[in-house]
Amino acid sequence: MPTRKGGYNVQQSNAYIIIFTAIMTVVVGGLLSLASQGLGPAQKKSIELDTKTQILASVMDREQLKKMKPNEILEMYNQRIASLVVDIKGEEIEKDEKGNDIVAEEVSILKNYKRDPADRQYPVFKYINENDPSKVEAYILPLYGAGLWDKIWGYVALQSDLNTIAGASFDHRAETPGLGARIGSAEIQNRFVGKEIYNPKGELVSVTMIKGEGNTGLDEHTVDGMSGATITARGLSDMLKKYLGYYESYFKKINSGSMAKL
Repeated sequence: MPTRKGGYNVQQSNAYIIIFTAIMTVVVGGLLSLASQGLGPAQKKSIELDTKTQILASVMDREQLKKMKPNEILEMYNQRIASLVVDIKGEEIEKDEKGNDIVAEEVSILKNYKRDPADRQYPVFKYINENDPSKVEAYILPLYGAGLWDKIWGYVALQSDLNTIAGASFDHRAETPGLGARIGSAEIQNRFVGKEIYNPKGELVSVTMIKGEGNTGLDEHTVDGMSGATITARGLSDMLKKYLGYYESYFKKINSGSMAKL
């Protein structure tokens, strides 16, 4: 015979708790699912806006972008950016292994980072001349690497000569405020403008952040580092050189005239 406690049947009480918990789980799960579906389009739009803003920030004045409304940024992007995706050989790819269309803006650099470089998809964003759509003012390339505490990423823009840096936009997940986190500032990013990635022999040497700040004798391949953030600076330099190397076959195809320019 079931035991009783305080006038209640313990067995019935336990059954009630189990049934109540199951019902609440279903109800809460359903509400979360509906909320996710409802917020999905807004989240997707927010990610799209953030991605396109970062791309434009590598070639445009950041203060100007901050003053623009979301729809103005998206309109600017559609007018000035043409995109494609290439493989490690510099060949344009339009379909993935499942036969789905590849959209440059939707390529996850994080997921690709986890794959072998030879198997990755490499987006290219072309910054088109405002008055002449046939001219490319800059080629914008995404970057991904490791800082001191976590991942760092960004975009580097190369002038049409595919040698001179036109601009850069870097960001991070968990670098130290006031130290490594400075890679997200215009102060650090502007140091790369005008630097060159090839030496006079035509070798890809990239641009390196050297230790310390206020250095003398900087050349076209070096910029000041960040005081107290040597590892983050080293990670940024490594990220930049590696990704420029991944795109080098594409650079050569453009320079040889074997790929049509927009």
